[in-house]
Amino acid sequence: MKRILTGIFFFLLSAAGSAAAEPVRLVLQWQHQSQFAGYYMALEKGFYRAENLDVTLIPGGAHVDPLRMIRDGQADFCTTMLSSVLGRHDRNEFVLLQQVLNRSNLTLVAWKKGRHGIDSIAAPSDLDQRRITLWDGFRPPYEAFFRRYGIDPVIIPQYYSFSLFLHRGADACCAMRYNEYHSLIQHGLRDEELTVFDFHELGVDLPEDGLFAVAETWRRRLSVCDAFVRASMKGWQYARDHRRETLDVVMRYVEEARLPANRPHMEWMLDTILQAVFPATDAGWIPGQLTEERYRKAVSILGLEGSEPAYGDFVTPGAQRGLH
Repeated sequence: MKRILTGIFFFLLSAAGSAAAEPVRLVLQWQHQSQFAGYYMALEKGFYRAENLDVTLIPGGAHVDPLRMIRDGQADFCTTMLSSVLGRHDRNEFVLLQQVLNRSNLTLVAWKKGRHGIDSIAAPSDLDQRRITLWDGFRPPYEAFFRRYGIDPVIIPQYYSFSLFLHRGADACCAMRYNEYHSLIQHGLRDEELTVFDFHELGVDLPEDGLFAVAETWRRRLSVCDAFVRASMKGWQYARDHRRETLDVVMRYVEEARLPANRPHMEWMLDTILQAVFPATDAGWIPGQLTEERYRKAVSILGLEGSEPAYGDFVTPGAQRGLH
């Protein structure tokens, strides 16, 4: 009888602990893919649960504004590009909890001989007056690239397809190295047909995806924010060390959402994303960190000096330290 009562006590204690878990909603900046592998694995392996968090992942998409969702209380945290936050008029309402991707994956992919097959495109200056397709929401980094190299291209909306580029209606298109670049290769294009302008290598190396909250959320729910950041980083570490298992989980999310993606592409994306989460030995940054030097450099590249939030107000102490 004593043994039964003890068992009931621990069952009730466990149930009470579970009921007390803090609900957290994370909205992603895009549809399910390897770009968000760390969050999937933190959920899958119980890292959020161990921090007493009950996490719901909300997929993004073309018509989802993650920052507006957290501002309006429809989610607690979001992932999005650092440049997307800094370029907003309401940027002072948000804080950076964790800098997830610390190197740029942005590229411009051009036909090596131009869209007509006769005009060489080998250097940034060769893009002047050329037809380039761009995503509307990603313009600030590309405009910074054009300013840096004195380029005045003809800009055409890319929306969420590179069909115009594939049909040679444009000389170049914007692409993430971890995503669209590889998709172009999977469409049958060959490297020798293309010139790839890698922003990381060309001086427009902006930190990209960060984990953001409204400043008021961070002040009121500091312990929840810290717990979410810790568990998320454990998820990224697990994804790095268990890539095949992680890929299985990613594909489950992709297939359940009925998204047009394939395993080789998700594998390419995972491997490329992890290079931006975990630095090479001489990279000058550590996972999760945005140093003041890199913040100032990003502000300068984007041409926002004088209007940017103060580093200490915008970048939380956890994001200033990163993983230690």
